[in-house]
Amino acid sequence: MDSNLVREDALTVGAVAKRCGVKVSTLHFYETKGLIKSTRNIGNQRRYNKQVLRRVSLIKAAQKMGITLSEIKEQLDTLQGKTAPNQKDWQRLSMHWKESLNQRIQSMEKLRDYLTGCIGCGCLSMDACPLYNENDKLATLGDGAVLIDSKVVL
Repeated sequence: MDSNLVREDALTVGAVAKRCGVKVSTLHFYETKGLIKSTRNIGNQRRYNKQVLRRVSLIKAAQKMGITLSEIKEQLDTLQGKTAPNQKDWQRLSMHWKESLNQRIQSMEKLRDYLTGCIGCGCLSMDACPLYNENDKLATLGDGAVLIDSKVVL
């Protein structure tokens, strides 16, 4: 069977958008980013395999967790030709993303803890800075908010 032929049960872009709760333009965007694929009918209209519903749902779930589209694509590319992830695939993908999220949570907690006292740049502009940078010791670590990304204890 020719891979360019559209199956009778293929979904229109509007049907996929409605079922997944996204805009048609979102599906077009996902397609340009290589996250989903469509075929074209004789009238050159997009048609999607039903498995795209699961793939779009995974993309939306991952985005809600703060996973970037590039990270999502990187992991979807590991599905080895599958059009949609199964439960085992989801377990593997979610474990990978869980570690990434844990690292982000730690960074955000650190940022939160520094937020009210100082941005960590060593500017010496506060009289009671909890991160006081005597003699500009932090200059050796680099420019900008070096404390936020480091484990330096002053």
